[in-house]
Amino acid sequence: MWENYVGRVQEMLGEPPRRYRNPAAWRDLEGDLGVNLPADYKEIVDGYAPIQINCHLSLDHPATGRWNLGAWIRSTADAWSQVEWDDGEPEGDPRVSLGVPELVFGTPDGLIPIASTDRGETLFHAPRGGQGTSSLFVEDGEGEFFEYSMTFSEWLYRWLIGEDVAGPGSSAFYPGPVALRDLPMTADERPETRYGPPRGM
Repeated sequence: MWENYVGRVQEMLGEPPRRYRNPAAWRDLEGDLGVNLPADYKEIVDGYAPIQINCHLSLDHPATGRWNLGAWIRSTADAWSQVEWDDGEPEGDPRVSLGVPELVFGTPDGLIPIASTDRGETLFHAPRGGQGTSSLFVEDGEGEFFEYSMTFSEWLYRWLIGEDVAGPGSSAFYPGPVALRDLPMTADERPETRYGPPRGM
């Protein structure tokens, strides 16, 4: 159950402040996308975003002006839609798994960007997945896609404990408490890094 992984993530990140929780913002975003985003993803984003986790992974929020998730999804999907793939590209071609002739972004039939890292990786939600159920794809920043048949919260948990969930050799493990930095909501704001509870790692 995804609730188990949400709980495990929250144990590592600490009590969620839920600063911008706003069901209407999610309804508007999902109406624009034409699909519901995963419940566990929304729970974690509502709890902590906009935030950078362990110095790399960024999560935006649909209810904020700055770091707005809807605006980021649209601009990121548009940028990916401009890519012209050569024969045999991309590596790990999601079209094969999704059973679609064209790779599209930001739609229920394709890949919806939901998070990114400062290492160039982009995490996508595939609403229809390879087996008719949703899955995740991670593009490693070098044009190769990797599919993970797991929920976002399981993916995040595994990323936090240092598993390779953005392709081989992609671990971004840091021992000790998880580092959290709220993304600045004004140009002058300089949020300090804080840390989650001890986790015995």
